[in-house]
Amino acid sequence: MSTVTTSRSIKVTINGTTYEREVEARKLLIHFIRDDLDLTGSHIGCDTGNCGACSVIVDGSLVKSCMLLAVQADGATVETVEGLAHGDELNKLQQAFKDHHALQCGYCTPGMLMSATALLRANPHPSEDEIKKGLQGNICRCTGYWNIFEAVKAASE
Repeated sequence: MSTVTTSRSIKVTINGTTYEREVEARKLLIHFIRDDLDLTGSHIGCDTGNCGACSVIVDGSLVKSCMLLAVQADGATVETVEGLAHGDELNKLQQAFKDHHALQCGYCTPGMLMSATALLRANPHPSEDEIKKGLQGNICRCTGYWNIFEAVKAASE
């Protein structure tokens, strides 16, 4: 008779800090980040990969952390919204979001920031169409997107 493993030890580096934890094999990365590590900047929106509120960067690629198991991140380097600022100083993109009033309720903001970060790393000076495409995996129900778009455009200049 075979034995089913329900948990597994993982080692992951998040925002420069390495964590080793025992996690359930079925735990989503977003729940590991928020519940196990108490990094609550990334939000849970839909649990279906549609809204983008949980977006993080894993080994340089933008992913929706509600679509990835924590065990799949074993050995990975993960960046969350908490890792963007430099101490108490906002980075250029965060400052642009503030300056351009690119948030209202703020629920989508962490995912928008991570998507825009990934975009600007891959293409530091994107066209308007490239910005729109780079943010298309994120839903904002408050702002109408224009100020978010303007903030990303400003950060790229």
